[in-house]
Amino acid sequence: MLSENSNLLTINGGSSSIKFAMYEMAKDPTLIFSGSIDRIGMDNAIFNLTYENKVKESFDVYSPGFYEASIFLILWLKKQSGFDRVKCIGHRIVHGKNHKKAEIISNALIKELKQIKDYDPDHLPAEIEIIELFKSRYAGMLHVACFDTSFHITLPRIAKMLPIPRRFDKAGIQRYGFHGLSYAYLMEELKIKLGVEANGRVILAHLGNGASLAAVKDGKSIDTTMGFTPAGGCVMGTRSGDLDPGVAWYMMKREGLNTKKFNHLINHESGLLGISETSADMQDLLQKESSDERAAEAVALFCYQIKKWIGSFMSVLGGLDILVFSGGIGENAPIIRSRICKGLGFAGIVLDEDLNGLNETQISMEDSKVKVLVIPTNEELMIAKCTTDLYYGFKNKERQRKNK
Repeated sequence: MLSENSNLLTINGGSSSIKFAMYEMAKDPTLIFSGSIDRIGMDNAIFNLTYENKVKESFDVYSPGFYEASIFLILWLKKQSGFDRVKCIGHRIVHGKNHKKAEIISNALIKELKQIKDYDPDHLPAEIEIIELFKSRYAGMLHVACFDTSFHITLPRIAKMLPIPRRFDKAGIQRYGFHGLSYAYLMEELKIKLGVEANGRVILAHLGNGASLAAVKDGKSIDTTMGFTPAGGCVMGTRSGDLDPGVAWYMMKREGLNTKKFNHLINHESGLLGISETSADMQDLLQKESSDERAAEAVALFCYQIKKWIGSFMSVLGGLDILVFSGGIGENAPIIRSRICKGLGFAGIVLDEDLNGLNETQISMEDSKVKVLVIPTNEELMIAKCTTDLYYGFKNKERQRKNK
């Protein structure tokens, strides 16, 4: 058994941020505090902290890169009460290729991640750097990799394939899917709320600055919008989503873009920001849409594409029983949920606009054939659960070896 009050840490490296949280380790981990370092690489990087009792702190921090941000976080954590009881650290890995579940981070795994870092240049290099720094400082702790791609390991072969020469498929160029930790958490919550109904035909819509949808049947992912990288699928805050390959070729030729500049264009200058020319934030765009046609078009395109993906996945699933909205937009923008679902009555999706406006958990009408729910996601808690399970298993194996 774990010693009393053993804790764990979760680290979630993004394209320009590090989210972190400390939990008391248990079958159901209890949050102690959480926080983030945002806008890494910019002049006004910010350190945010939230304690369990809701007391918040926020201050500027020098973070010109992930190395400096990680060092600051390491030094800050050392001063926190309870950090001396941390036994393991769970790291979110956005792209894990074909790893089926969370794994203990070994030198071999780090080497493998370095070999595929170009699969996701916006996340993997920074995540590897964070892991190596924390492992060097806390070598005695168990470090666990929790892969966003693992949830989608069940995708049928036909859903993974890309229509390009087979030599690329053999090299691992296929559709993987992302937001898996969020989807795994949402499915756990769905089973708690609806029981066996959660094993039906489900569409999960994780709608935030990064947005994707997943089609789930019998508890398994059978299709998803994001593909080889998190830049694919539906339009997002600053990511383009799917593009005609000819558009990519023409843009690179017209503006003389090299691969690095093109990657920056589709990941950081496109999406809602590119269309509106003002903001990637949905709340900002909603406030401006009545007076700014660009903002209105950005919002309209987002809703149109999500609606289109829902229809597409209904055909893959053979119908629909449950639609779940999550993520920053999915959880907090009733008007967006309403616009996405408008006109889908023929498919059995009918919202109760009063419940929707109140952000209730179930927002569909009683006679709606499809149940529509709003479920806040919690990737950090999912990382904590996966890490705890692996830690328990590792310690049990250690004891068994010693007792032989």
